Amino acid sequence: QVQLVESGGGLVQAGGSLRLSCAASGRTFSSYAMGWFRQAPGKEREFVATIRWDGGSTYYVDSVKGRFTISRDNAKNTVNLQMNSLKPEDTAVYYCAATAPSRYGSRRAGSYDYWGQGTQVTVSS
Repeated sequence: QVQLVESGGGLVQAGGSLRLSCAASGRTFSSYAMGWFRQAPGKEREFVATIRWDGGSTYYVDSVKGRFTISRDNAKNTVNLQMNSLKPEDTAVYYCAATAPSRYGSRRAGSYDYWGQGTQVTVSS
């Protein structure tokens, strides 16, 4: 089992940057594919990015490509989301999630087994 805790959210002006971190407990963190999702008020939870267990492959939703970067440090049991050139439409609660390595690449929230509590990101115009 994996427990996930996000941090790094906050209020930023459009064009600014934030770095989200997700700390994981459990000795098997390195075997999981990890993902970031977000949910804006009144909207469904949306896939943002995912990274393979070894960090060797990543996928992004088109709306964040070139602006966001997902990375992981298996020695520190962390996964990060560097967010640059933020836009007001990026405003949401951001969640990290873990899934089995066989489900790496899935953009469906239902494919992920473990979730953090979320961290709020607000981008002002």
